[in-house]
Amino acid sequence: MPFLSPKSLASLLESAVSAHSSLLGRAAHAQVVKTLGLALDAFLSNHLINMYSKLDRPETARTILSLTSPHFRSVVTWTSLISGNVQNGHAATSLHSPILGQQFHGLAIKLFFIDDVFVACSAFDMYSKTGFLCEASKMFDEMSYINIATWNACISNAVLNANPREAICKFVQLLRDSEAAPNSITFCAFLNACSDGALLVQGQQLHGYLIKGGHEADISVLNGLIDFYGKCQQVGFSEKVFEKMSERNGVSWCSMLAVYEQNDIGEKACEVFLQARRAGVEPSDFMVSSVLSACAGLATLEAGRVVHGLAVKACIEENIFVGSALVDMYGKCGSIEDSERAFFMMPRRNLICWNALIGGYAHQGLADVALELFKEMTNCKQSEGLQPNYVTFVCVLTACSRGGMVNVGMDILSQWGKYGISPGAEHYACIVDMLGRAGS
Repeated sequence: MPFLSPKSLASLLESAVSAHSSLLGRAAHAQVVKTLGLALDAFLSNHLINMYSKLDRPETARTILSLTSPHFRSVVTWTSLISGNVQNGHAATSLHSPILGQQFHGLAIKLFFIDDVFVACSAFDMYSKTGFLCEASKMFDEMSYINIATWNACISNAVLNANPREAICKFVQLLRDSEAAPNSITFCAFLNACSDGALLVQGQQLHGYLIKGGHEADISVLNGLIDFYGKCQQVGFSEKVFEKMSERNGVSWCSMLAVYEQNDIGEKACEVFLQARRAGVEPSDFMVSSVLSACAGLATLEAGRVVHGLAVKACIEENIFVGSALVDMYGKCGSIEDSERAFFMMPRRNLICWNALIGGYAHQGLADVALELFKEMTNCKQSEGLQPNYVTFVCVLTACSRGGMVNVGMDILSQWGKYGISPGAEHYACIVDMLGRAGS
């Protein structure tokens, strides 16, 4: 291989971030070491820290930082480390620990930075995301200038706090009282607020507003409309928006594929995936995980294997969403060995992965193995920080039902309170089935 300049090596690292591929990232890092050795300058050290932070490898990023000379550490270094952690949910905001955020807010006031609209917007966003809604509201009302980014944060956080009607009210207030003009982010946040089905009419009214205002040509807004109609189970409207698009990007294809997958129209999801490939769209982690879920619903093992091959080729099989979808697909298609292999090859596992494998064992009638994995999940260090959720208990109770383990199932029921789970219809259905199979 010809000698690669630092700039070319940095481009390789950036490609790994764009592909969300830790495998590609490690290969690029190896090429950096092979070319330049372990002693790196500030330029490549910062790129490595940025890459590992954004690929959710904080330990590796900190290792690179520790190996970097203090003379090479700059604002860029620390910003890369912080922003990567924020993106992957390791920030104080994401941990719902507002004390540190309040301290930074106080520091911003002390240093007279709080009048900066970006600092004020970030503080408002922090209070909103950590549940301090009164403080957030007070900050919003006291801002001397509210730009569109702040309005967008206000609308988006109302949605995140399960208050979609508040989001709609803020949008109306923006149009009525502010000189700031709504943009594609504003419209998509509004559509997200209307996506629970109960606010379909309001979303349709915005669609009319977009047509009237000439915003319908914005590809981001059109993608938001596809997603909105799909979540409201209006698949036909999603199709019409998609078909009328003069230009489509990867998100457009992913959105349409997700609409079919979410509405249990697996055949069309697979068709859209094939059309996207013919159109030259490279498979992304979201696209692959969605089509794998469609294959799982259809129990089409061979199609799932083909998609798995594409994931390997695109270096995204280690992505946590793709990995979880592979575990689920193989389990539901009856190939439990492949499901296990996908599970154990994942460098990091989330609750979805554990639930998928437990569910796969239950689906295959391997009750003992499913229960053993459940115990491992609740005890082992690899799953530290994970707690069983609603789906976990559905999978475990299904395993008990199929294995005729009434006593074990009833014992597991007693653990609901321990994990803060409220029993639902699916749990009761499993219990009835379990007792019925046992003749009780």
